Amino acid sequence: MKVKAILVAGGHGSRLYPFTKITQKTLLPIYDRPVIDYALGTIRRAGIKNITIISNQFIGQIAKHVGSGLAGEQIHYVLEETPEGVAKALNLARPHNEACRLLVYFSDNITTIELAEHVEKFTKHDSNPGCLLLSRDEEQPQAFGVAKFDADGKIVDIVEKPENPPSNVAIGGIYLFDEQFWSLVDECQIEYDGNFSITDVNRKYVEKGQAELLNIGKETWVDCGTPESLLAASLMAKDGKLNPNPFK
Repeated sequence: MKVKAILVAGGHGSRLYPFTKITQKTLLPIYDRPVIDYALGTIRRAGIKNITIISNQFIGQIAKHVGSGLAGEQIHYVLEETPEGVAKALNLARPHNEACRLLVYFSDNITTIELAEHVEKFTKHDSNPGCLLLSRDEEQPQAFGVAKFDADGKIVDIVEKPENPPSNVAIGGIYLFDEQFWSLVDECQIEYDGNFSITDVNRKYVEKGQAELLNIGKETWVDCGTPESLLAASLMAKDGKLNPNPFK
């Protein structure tokens, strides 16, 4: 089954103010290329040709930069007029992404890991492969969704931004979901009266025993949501550790 991508590029970018007063945060530079080029590079190198980009009032800036995409691609732009949470934003992209498997990519997360192998496995898997969640060990994981494990090391829950983390395994903003994704979104919509996060959807997969963690090990990701992290990412890009190019 085909894998499509949803690139979530909304939010006010308040931690990057005043730079984001007139510029979409994904168009701020990492060294000599905008943030969004690195996210798109990861998606494109994974072999995904159908990409939906969700953004705010600055979506026109993104559309001007990305355009109609590369040869053979389908790029869809979806306007999130009013920020009402991740779940509602994803639902705006739903008409372009039914009956498929999904890479959901939050554009702040720039990573050194390559996803082509994992996307290919998801594409070829006959039955529901569940979800694959990027994770890494963090000394201070309180800013993330954090995995909870049983005595056998099996993931049994995900706790969002806990004061007392149940482990040091943080889950990043890059996910692969099977075709159950939208039905689980609908379940969360009813259960949480519309007020839910992507972590709640992930927890549904955990409850079904269909969530797998992909620990990135020596690879990394950078949350480019602050001036300090943009600088760190820029230094990595300058050293050739981050790749914005669509081809390997």
